[in-house]
Amino acid sequence: MSSKWPLVKLGEVLSQYTEYIDAPEPREYPKLSVKLYGKGVVLDAPANGATLKMLRHQIAKAGQVILSEIWGKKGAIGFVPDEGQGALCTSHFFLFNIDQDKIERRWLQAIFDANYLQGQLDAEAKGTTGYAAVRPKTLLACEIPLPPLSQQRRIVARIEELGAKISEARVLRQRAIGERQVIAGAVSNRLFAQFTNRQAIEAFTDVRGGIQKSPHRAPGANPVRYLTVAHVQRDHVLTNDPRYFEVTPMELERWRLLPGDVLIIEGNGSAEQIGRTALFRGEIEDCVHQNHVIRIRPECGKIMPEFLNCFLNSPIGQEEVQAQSRTISGL
Repeated sequence: MSSKWPLVKLGEVLSQYTEYIDAPEPREYPKLSVKLYGKGVVLDAPANGATLKMLRHQIAKAGQVILSEIWGKKGAIGFVPDEGQGALCTSHFFLFNIDQDKIERRWLQAIFDANYLQGQLDAEAKGTTGYAAVRPKTLLACEIPLPPLSQQRRIVARIEELGAKISEARVLRQRAIGERQVIAGAVSNRLFAQFTNRQAIEAFTDVRGGIQKSPHRAPGANPVRYLTVAHVQRDHVLTNDPRYFEVTPMELERWRLLPGDVLIIEGNGSAEQIGRTALFRGEIEDCVHQNHVIRIRPECGKIMPEFLNCFLNSPIGQEEVQAQSRTISGL
């Protein structure tokens, strides 16, 4: 960010929306989920006004800024999407209107996407360690760079142009990965077909499931990165879209992933993706895995992790894995 741009408090471009309803109607309302670390706002499971115990709510409008009181310290802030029009918000969320004569919405969106505000929100959050809340005045006191509107639009246009090129590059990369996998699969099949004397994996590895997602795992005083099915692609681990569990130091010692661990997908809606495997190379420090990802830890001196990963991802290895799979609940 240019040092020539003035820093202004968000209170100069945002104003808190303070209209409330005291009793929701007995009908279904959309609800919103504000993702951590500037990852945006999406629809959550709808809520029926007749069953709600909390009476005081707000009705969100598309285009408003929404802040999570509890998770604002972790960057849970974003714009209400078009499909969020009329969504019901509890008192644990705050809504703000934007002054579009002073700030381009896409400029503020870029600031949210970059998680620019987390450090300021976290530093000013008040309360106990596990429940440090962010109040509206905290957000309005945060400072952001604010160039003139014309420059905001020019910079955002450039960001979007670069984003389109990155998306195109990702498509080409995925195509190249697919082609490489076809070639590698054909070669590995010829090699592994020579080995007819096989042993059970448990004879030379330690196999362990992961941590089940539940409300008490919501990140608090001890947030730890965890890998989901989406992170474990065939032969590579994605490190974007970070997810966090609350994990005690003792639990971390039990479930921490180590370089050389082979990760395999327990189940998938697509049959050909069952058993998709990747080698963890230590891409993330202090990382655990969800229960839908199985960790295989080869015993030192008995099998190379690279060899095991290569076999499991080969057509022969995938046939072996899928032969052991069972279909339940559409998985």
